[in-house]
Amino acid sequence: MYRMPPEWAPHERTWMAWPGANTTFSSAEELDASRAAWAAVARAVRRFEPVTVVHGPGQAGSARALLGPDVDLVERELDDAWMRDIGPTFVTGPDGELAAVNWVFNGWGAQEWASWEHDAKIASQVADLAGVPVLDSPLVNEGGGLHVDGEGTVLLTETVQLGPERNPGWTRAEVEAEVHAKLGTTKAIWLERGLTADYPPHGYGTLGHVDIVAAFARPGTVVVHSQPDPEHPDHALCAGIAEFLRGQTDAKGRRLEVVEVPAPTRVRDEEGGWADYSYINHYLCNGGVVLCGFDDPRDEIAAGIFRRLFPERTVTLVDARTIFAGGGGIHCITQQQPRVPGRRSGTTDG
Repeated sequence: MYRMPPEWAPHERTWMAWPGANTTFSSAEELDASRAAWAAVARAVRRFEPVTVVHGPGQAGSARALLGPDVDLVERELDDAWMRDIGPTFVTGPDGELAAVNWVFNGWGAQEWASWEHDAKIASQVADLAGVPVLDSPLVNEGGGLHVDGEGTVLLTETVQLGPERNPGWTRAEVEAEVHAKLGTTKAIWLERGLTADYPPHGYGTLGHVDIVAAFARPGTVVVHSQPDPEHPDHALCAGIAEFLRGQTDAKGRRLEVVEVPAPTRVRDEEGGWADYSYINHYLCNGGVVLCGFDDPRDEIAAGIFRRLFPERTVTLVDARTIFAGGGGIHCITQQQPRVPGRRSGTTDG
């Protein structure tokens, strides 16, 4: 059986996608700002491991100018730039072989602002570039909608995998069976829903991705978003999620340890709506933690929490406000390819 290694396992490289003109980046100013933000993340990750960025036709120049010479570039047709969701979920086999799960992608539940003609093909194209076989799944799902501990446990959200926008007619048992079959997990822990701003009419939401709410830091330990402001609609929601997770056990029977990470003090976004700024949407790379920053007093508090959780890693804060304006965070724009001992790397040339 294949299994998905945890994010803290060694990586061969990180995959990202380059922002192009679309609904999410609708003006030249927004596109320029987004490309600068994506590039800052790519350069931060590149300090720790190789990075390959997939860009659209004719965008190599803009990408190279901001990414520098040390990031690999590949040209493919793209609709958007959220590689966590459009890219493959890499898994390893019983003999150490690498493969890539190709979930069905339908624009985060066929949302009216989304286009996915090209993005629906990116997972298999990345797998081909990486030189690994594809494991096709009939489940509509995205990488940001799951988080694993590497020891049999997966976090999911009812409004994502069980939502009628993605998988109408699927039962909980059927979803769990497919997820377990592809990820090698044996126990699913379901959150009821995600953060408020991740749903209409709050902009470019995913309808409840778990990776902005909760994530495994190690087996038995989960970092969870906390909203200290009682006026914010996520205040009670997050308290309930933390309480729920403290009552859960993982696939090994361990009671979960919950580490709450307080949200930034800024509770409104640039448009005046409720913000879902979250430090949970971080990315673990080889020897590093790339952490969302918000030019906020709680940035260093969050960094301190992650330094204690990952004392062997360097924590790097990267301003993520522009990324959040597009509907995601640092975890949403990155996708890890696990390192497999003795495996010859596939090509990443265009």
